[in-house]
This record gives sequence, structure tokens and C-alpha cells, in this order.
Amino acid sequence: MSTVTHQADPVKRARLRWRARRGLLENDLMLTRFLDQHEATLTDDEVDAFSRLMELSDNDLMNLLLKSAEPTGELNLPSVIALISRLQSA
Repeated sequence: MSTVTHQADPVKRARLRWRARRGLLENDLMLTRFLDQHEATLTDDEVDAFSRLMELSDNDLMNLLLKSAEPTGELNLPSVIALISRLQSA
């Protein structure tokens, strides 16, 4: 049984972009800019990390993106930390 990857499934790609829509304009702009530049090349691990970040409240996400907080708990993973770094430089 083969698993359909994020890149091969247009529904998964659309869902990721929809989840990136945020209440805080600053988050929305940063995430949209990042997806515009990198969505087509994201690995499944990066998509998983992105999805984990989308579970955060807008304020918690903004704190991570502005380096006001460090990822903790389930977010303290190499893939999530690497993605946060990429988001900060987008």
C-alpha cells in the first residue's frame, strides 16, 4: 500500500494553505510568503512540522516566529526547529 505524499495530493496542499490562514495579519503574511516561496519543495517532515505549528494559538506562533519564545514539549523537535528558522528568514 503506497501512501500519497503531500506534494502528490492537491487536497493536502490546499488544506495546508488553508490552515496557514491566521487571525493575526503578521502571522498570515509570514506564512503565506513562506508557502509562496517553498510549498512546492516541502518534504513530508516539513509539512508535519508546519502542521504542528498550525496547532498553536496566534500569539504563541508569533512569539516563536519573533524569537520571543523557544519551542517546548512536542514542538521541541529538530524538524520543527529547522522549519521555524526557515520561517523566520522568509
